[in-house]
Amino acid sequence: MNIKMAIVTFCLMLFIAGRGECQDIKDKKFKEVTRINNKEGDVIIKGMPVGPIMANCFIIGCEETKLAAVIDPGDEASVILKALADDKLSLQYIINTHGHFDHVGANKKLKEVTGAEILIHSKDAAMLSKLSITAAAFGLRAENSPPPDRELNDGDVISFGKVTLKVIHTPGHTPGGISILTGSHLFSGDTLFAGSIGRTDLPGGDYETLISTIRKKIFSLDEKVVVHPGHGPDTRVGDEKIHNPFVGEGRKSMW
Repeated sequence: MNIKMAIVTFCLMLFIAGRGECQDIKDKKFKEVTRINNKEGDVIIKGMPVGPIMANCFIIGCEETKLAAVIDPGDEASVILKALADDKLSLQYIINTHGHFDHVGANKKLKEVTGAEILIHSKDAAMLSKLSITAAAFGLRAENSPPPDRELNDGDVISFGKVTLKVIHTPGHTPGGISILTGSHLFSGDTLFAGSIGRTDLPGGDYETLISTIRKKIFSLDEKVVVHPGHGPDTRVGDEKIHNPFVGEGRKSMW
């Protein structure tokens, strides 16, 4: 069992024991991850784990125009909406790094309230209509998502306000997995974690594809790029290139 699978198992155990929601909604808040200062304007990035499997959800906001995008709203739509309202942000895009229910479970509610467009890679788009079924396999519940307003592909650009996001197709965990790059910050979904990688035993997963994806598309980025994964703490490209036990340079010596 890898680190990510252990985290998921632990979270599910807490949920089954009735402690999956240990905080009242009013006490849960998004924390500022970083603030990017560039010549176009300030970009605010906030994040918080949501739902029983604690998938990381991120809000990216343009300080000047107050336009925003949410990456991976897996659950707790009310908390996400409150965070947007607190910062007076207008949600333009709901971006899914892949189609698993723990990353898209709040799509429906967010779209109903804000009218924001749902964006997901074309190869994962069909998964949005099957969320209730896949969640039930884990003993959980999720609402099916509306269909995407736009299907993404490698190299696409998402723009709002002074913010530009680049889409990088990073398959392996799912066929349509993507990572989102803005400046020196990468949102990797369930492709790469701090000290681990995404699981590949679920439908559509492929281990060799995942390893190739990480080495060719993520490890080719600047080593100082900060990686904001779909679960767990942040890391850096350079750290994972050296220390990741599944795909890093030290892998051969460990095995």
